[in-house]
Amino acid sequence: MRESCAISVEQLTYDYPGSEDTPAIQVFEGLDLEVEEGSFVAVLGHNGCGKSTLAKHFNAILLPTGGSVHVYGLDTRDEALLLQIRQKVGMVFQNPDNQIVSNVVEEDVAFAPENLGVPPEKIRRRVDEALQLVGMYQYREHAPHLLSGGQKQRIAIAGIIAMRPKCIVLDEPTAMLDPQGRKEVLATISRLNKENQITVVLITHHMPEACLAGRVVVMSDGGIIADGTPKEVFSQVELLRAAGLTVPETTMLLYELRKEGYNLPLSALSVEECAQTLRAFLAEA
Repeated sequence: MRESCAISVEQLTYDYPGSEDTPAIQVFEGLDLEVEEGSFVAVLGHNGCGKSTLAKHFNAILLPTGGSVHVYGLDTRDEALLLQIRQKVGMVFQNPDNQIVSNVVEEDVAFAPENLGVPPEKIRRRVDEALQLVGMYQYREHAPHLLSGGQKQRIAIAGIIAMRPKCIVLDEPTAMLDPQGRKEVLATISRLNKENQITVVLITHHMPEACLAGRVVVMSDGGIIADGTPKEVFSQVELLRAAGLTVPETTMLLYELRKEGYNLPLSALSVEECAQTLRAFLAEA
């Protein structure tokens, strides 16, 4: 495992246990993946492709049936390292209500550090810093159940940040949010990665969310079918469509124009980039 690697997955095999009447279900067979420290990686795929199962291996919620997962050099199969691993990699799930445990925002954010035995004076500092990082400091004395979905999810993220993790894994964190809440959470994630160098792994099936990452890993049927920058991955329109995935609307527009015989690149993801591409093409025509 390279020193700059935050998470290393080597020849991972995982089977969901069966019962007397049903056989075990294999999700992965020999999966390999590395996540660089400080990077922002989106893991993209349709429901049931294995992306959430993979995410749960990143902080030892699930353990390999075969192969290995190392988190900052720590083997997730070693029970003695479980606390260290979960301090280094925090998980944020779909429903923020399932992660909120207190009736006051600042008490909720303090919950995890308290359970880790962090001294009270350090907890106060960590809670304030975490709430400031997610833009929720002014709500520190509010009741979480009175907040919007996006605000609740930012509180859940603050609770993870207060543990001082090196990496945050977010499993479909915007799935239950409205557009405004989704925008708030994604802005928070991007800022934590850029300004605080926190490694981010975002599990999603939304193309616009994946476009925010520096790297996109596409999964299908328990395997990786594409891996690269958003522009590299989303230019593979036919591959993604065969896997039941769409591509950004801008890429699809350029793709359809290419099919009509226009020599256009598929690398434009934003509306602005797409407009510039079309403007440049028309100017040369």
